Amino acid sequence: MQIKKGDMVLVTTGKDSGKKGKVLKVLPKANRVVVEGVNRVKKHTKPNRALPQGGIQRIEAPLNASNVMIVCGKCNKPTRVGHKVLSNQEKVRVCKHCGEVLD
Repeated sequence: MQIKKGDMVLVTTGKDSGKKGKVLKVLPKANRVVVEGVNRVKKHTKPNRALPQGGIQRIEAPLNASNVMIVCGKCNKPTRVGHKVLSNQEKVRVCKHCGEVLD
């Protein structure tokens, strides 16, 4: 999976297309990511110690990883991810537009 926790991504399809957000959680086995402020759904909760009144909460639900693109920090464009091996044999992710290292 080319997306990591903390990456800034742009949603490309679905009801929230065009929105940018930070990746909060990555679920590689399910090929899904949770993005801050995107794909919010209502969850009904029973009263408990943390929330004594209970009620309806709005939480972020996972998106398919193919529906988001990483936004490059340098050129500020949504980009595909390339890979490059540095001189010290370390493999890093790079922007396909400007060649900047994303890690």
